[in-house]
Amino acid sequence: MTTKEKVSLGQEPIYDIKNLSFGKKFLLGLQHTFAMFGATVLVPILTGLDVSTTLLMMGIGTLIFHLITRGQVPIFLGSSFAFLAGYAAVAPNKDPASLSMALGGVFVAGIIYAIFAVLIYVFGIKRIIRFFPPVVTGPMVICIGLTLAPVAINMSSTNWALALLAIAIIVVTTIWGRGMMKIIPLLLGIFGSYLVALAFGLVDKSHFSDLKAFHLPLHTEYFATFNLSAIITIVPIVLATTMEHIGDVSAVSATTNRNYIVKPGLHRTLFGDAAATMVGSYFGGPACTTYGENTGVLALTKVYDPRVTRYAAMFAIVFAFVPFISDVINSIPTAIIGGVSLVLYGMISAIGARNIVENKVDLTKSRNLIIASMILVTGLGFANNPLVFNVGSTTITLSGLAIAAISGILLNAILPGNDYHFSVQQPQEYGKALSLSGSDSTYEGLNPEQVDQEDTDPSIQVSK
Repeated sequence: MTTKEKVSLGQEPIYDIKNLSFGKKFLLGLQHTFAMFGATVLVPILTGLDVSTTLLMMGIGTLIFHLITRGQVPIFLGSSFAFLAGYAAVAPNKDPASLSMALGGVFVAGIIYAIFAVLIYVFGIKRIIRFFPPVVTGPMVICIGLTLAPVAINMSSTNWALALLAIAIIVVTTIWGRGMMKIIPLLLGIFGSYLVALAFGLVDKSHFSDLKAFHLPLHTEYFATFNLSAIITIVPIVLATTMEHIGDVSAVSATTNRNYIVKPGLHRTLFGDAAATMVGSYFGGPACTTYGENTGVLALTKVYDPRVTRYAAMFAIVFAFVPFISDVINSIPTAIIGGVSLVLYGMISAIGARNIVENKVDLTKSRNLIIASMILVTGLGFANNPLVFNVGSTTITLSGLAIAAISGILLNAILPGNDYHFSVQQPQEYGKALSLSGSDSTYEGLNPEQVDQEDTDPSIQVSK
């Protein structure tokens, strides 16, 4: 281990892992793979899509995202749960023909994503981001974690002893671990509790009954086809997933102390999500979304180098072609995944609270208190009871997160007394850019490409 490693591992945030050994990089990437695996494979299990195809498309989609965002954002794109209602409406019997039409709708939803990204580029980040101040994004991030919490509880309840063991290992290694142990607590929690489950015969070995060394994870019968009714049913879900994307990118920014909404820009992250969704859905995979589970890993390990999520993407691609590896991971008891998820989902909500505190959102002001409370109440209240209504002959379903996002954005735009001003600080202060500022002139009218010039172009002034 180099001197630099001894100083930084588990103590200070790590933004560059080039000096780490191959083995350490391997483990860091594998940890992110484990974090995303349970939720990512659950979507195809629930919808009838192919698990291996899903892993392949999520891996490829993540690499596409990193290509478009210039490799600057430590995000993994996994399967989106937001579209589950759309799949259920279009393909209730889970037959390939109906699922392919649903995927056609998801493909068009990806096009809408791209249009949103272009609008952000054309009109500038400042004009768009004013609709998403910390009083909106903070509670939204809190909702993301709390909405997922019941899923973790349900998984943990299958065997609380295993779940608590996984949590205990994570807590102990995070607080008292040294060196590499401190930055792979999730991996240690999973493997440690898995070994105990094996010893007590709690592992379902039926997953190993039909082991294959290799297979091609593409099935033409699931390739996207286009049906107007399916498109109309699924496309409105984009509103919820766009808000989810902004919330997740805000959460990652708060976690890493780098403002990715500014650099490489929300237009790039959203377009990367769009491209990944279009490619994935066309070839039989579900819609992509930025994964809060992996944000939790970032918060826990303080390893913020985007390479770790690219390594996770490569692992996902390998797992897609080697079903044996997927079978082993699938054999991990649900309770263990639940215990790990409890920690991760709690981290997500805590990041949202931190976003509110660090941006000094004044909750003694009635307008801010109303906005935050309405987001939390609607986001959680409608979590298990989405709002369903008809527009003509089309049934539209709005999830709790979608309703919360709409409520927060509208109230923030309508209620008087909005004192939030978005400004960009010095490049080394990107982590503080989402803050209350006395100046409203910085970067007025500039598009994100001009923001990227700030390091070299003296004609662009940066507020201080």
